[in-house]
Amino acid sequence: MTHPFLDLAPLSAERFASIEERVARLLATEQDVVIMQGEALLPLEGAIRGTAGPGTTALNVITGPYGQTFGDWLRDCGAEVIDLPVPFHTAVTAAQIADALAEHPEIDFVSLVHAEAATGNTNPVAEIGEVVRRHGALFYLDAVASIGAEPVLPDAWGVDLCVIGAQKAMGGPAGVSAVSVSERAWARMAANPRAPRRSYLSLLDWKERWIDAGRRALLHAPAQLEMLALEACLARIEEEGLDSVMTRHASAAAATRAGAVALGGGLEPYVHKATEAAPVATTLRTPSGVDASALVAKALSLNPELPLAAGGGTLSGEMIRVNHYGPAARPDLVESCLTALGTALGEFGARVDLEGVRRQ
Repeated sequence: MTHPFLDLAPLSAERFASIEERVARLLATEQDVVIMQGEALLPLEGAIRGTAGPGTTALNVITGPYGQTFGDWLRDCGAEVIDLPVPFHTAVTAAQIADALAEHPEIDFVSLVHAEAATGNTNPVAEIGEVVRRHGALFYLDAVASIGAEPVLPDAWGVDLCVIGAQKAMGGPAGVSAVSVSERAWARMAANPRAPRRSYLSLLDWKERWIDAGRRALLHAPAQLEMLALEACLARIEEEGLDSVMTRHASAAAATRAGAVALGGGLEPYVHKATEAAPVATTLRTPSGVDASALVAKALSLNPELPLAAGGGTLSGEMIRVNHYGPAARPDLVESCLTALGTALGEFGARVDLEGVRRQ
C-alpha cells in the first residue's frame, strides 16, 4: 500500500536547485542561496563559524535571546566580541551602530537579528545596513522570523549573510532553512583556516561541491519531506503574493496591539512603539501581580489551539507572546487570543472590556 509521505520518488538535484532559485526570488537577491538540511540554527551557526575566528572583531547587537547566542558562538570561534545590548522593549538604532563602529574602528563583523519573535521587536535593517556598508564590516543577519512578515532585502541592504527559516511567517516546515551568501562572505570563509570543512556546518562544502560544481550532485540525501513542504510553502506565498502576506501580518500585529489596549485589565504592549514592534508576533506585558505563565495556562485551558505562549526564561513571569504568523496571521485568531486572555484576566480579578476587543 502506497503512502503519500513515505513512497516518494527521489528528490533530484535539478528540483533542489529550482527550490533554491525560488528562495532567491523571495529574497530578491543575486547572491548565492544555499538551502541547508536542518532548522535555522544550522546555517546561523555555520555562517558564524565559517566567517569568524581569531582576529575577528565583532559587534554583536543583542535585542533578544538569539543575539546572546550569537555572541557565545563568536567568542567560541576566538573572535573579540563587543556586545551592544538594547532593552528588549525597543529596537536598536542606526545611530547606536554608528557610534559603536566609531568607538571601535577595528570592528569587521556585525551580527544582528532582524525581528526577535521572542521579544516582539524588529530592527531597522535598511538604515543599519547603510552604516555597516560605509564602515566596511561583514554584515550577518538573522531574518528567520521576519521573512514573510516584513521586507527582507539582503542585496539592497548590504547584508552578506542572511539566514531565513520557513517555520514562522512563511508558514512552512521547521526542518529546513536557507542562507544567502555574498562574494565577500565567501572570500572571508575561504581565508578562514577554522571554517568548518567536511562538516554539516560547512557552507564552503556547499559552495565547492554544489554551487561551483554546477549544482549537479547533492552533497548528501536531502530532507525530502521538508524540501517538498518548503516548495509548497513558496508556491503558496507566490500565489497569494508576498505583499499580501506581509500586509496580513502587519494587520494582525496592529489588531493585537489595539485590541490589548481596548481590552484593558492592565495588559499592554511590551514593545513601546508600534514602529519597533515585529509584525510576526506581538508581546504583551501582564499587569503587576499577574504571572504571565499562569495567565497563558488559564487562557489555553479555554482553547488549547490558540497561538499563545509565555515569555522564555526570566520573561516568563511578565510577558505573553501572541504568535500571529503564517496561517495564524488572521483577525479572527487575534480576536480569539485576546478574548481568551481577557476572560482569564477576569478570573484573576482584573476588569476587562471584551466588547472592546470585538470592536477593533
